[in-house]
Amino acid sequence: MKKVEAIIRKSKFDKVKKALHQIEVNFFSYWDVTGVGNEKQGHVYRGISYSTTDIQRRYLSIVVSDEFMERTVQTLLESAYTGEVGDGKIFISEIEDAYRIRTKENGTQGIN
Repeated sequence: MKKVEAIIRKSKFDKVKKALHQIEVNFFSYWDVTGVGNEKQGHVYRGISYSTTDIQRRYLSIVVSDEFMERTVQTLLESAYTGEVGDGKIFISEIEDAYRIRTKENGTQGIN
């Protein structure tokens, strides 16, 4: 099993969620987060300068079977893409085991 963690633009979340559901990734957790990125210049809106050093993003945590990992990553890459600085990051790590508390199932049965 793999844990896919993605940091994406909040404006792309609905598109990403829909795309994940289309490939049958129906369970994941997400949080609103603030981070610091590479963009150093501020933006001016109606004469007021706004700092862009603190970036509002959405953090997704998705645990999938090994077979779904590549499909999940490709879906994230395609649906979260804008081509602009700040599109986000994807991290993948190994999950040793998972348990469903209600049924006590573990392994891939625990995440399906």
